[in-house]
Amino acid sequence: MIKAIIFDFDGTMLETEMPEYASWQEVYQQHQCELPISLWLEFVGKSVGTFDPYTHLESLVGRAIDRQAVRQVRRQRFNELLGQQTILPGVEAALIFAKEAGIRLAVASSSSREWVVGHLEQFGLLSYFDAICTADDVDRAKPDPAVYRLALERLGVAAHEAIAIEDSRNGLLAAKRAGLRCVVVPNALTCHSTFEEADLQVTSLAEVDWQQVCRAA
Repeated sequence: MIKAIIFDFDGTMLETEMPEYASWQEVYQQHQCELPISLWLEFVGKSVGTFDPYTHLESLVGRAIDRQAVRQVRRQRFNELLGQQTILPGVEAALIFAKEAGIRLAVASSSSREWVVGHLEQFGLLSYFDAICTADDVDRAKPDPAVYRLALERLGVAAHEAIAIEDSRNGLLAAKRAGLRCVVVPNALTCHSTFEEADLQVTSLAEVDWQQVCRAA
């Protein structure tokens, strides 16, 4: 019996990942370089700082760049792109279903608590969750299972009683290594990854029959 649903945040609840990648791609192109999606995807779902785009760009252009100037322009562009986003389709319906069914809810994210809580508050979703687990709470980020194991502990449920919702390969691996079933919802960026270990892969949470998924699990 499913007693909990654990959501990733970035790219799963709010599309933050394509704005991040697109803003960096623009910076690279301004320096006559490219930032391959294949390289970026290696780090999607991992903690911030795992990949240093400044150092990588400098290695391509063969010189130091004005990091402060790049940071200011890139951050402004990211905020513009992020400001166009809203909670992804099917997310709020899934939260409502869980609450009405008595299923506990958590977030397991590789981002900071400030980032996750701030956005959940912005969209009026924070009150749905019984636990918020982030990179601030664990020593190792996804694909390590630590953040999922912490979420299970805080919810008081066993791994076989929970389902994870993810968008990235690193997130999927973290969930599976923690013993959870995992529904994967790739976005415009992570659709370039492979998810053969997923228990279910859909194009949108809006197409998920939660009663069926929870019964089948």
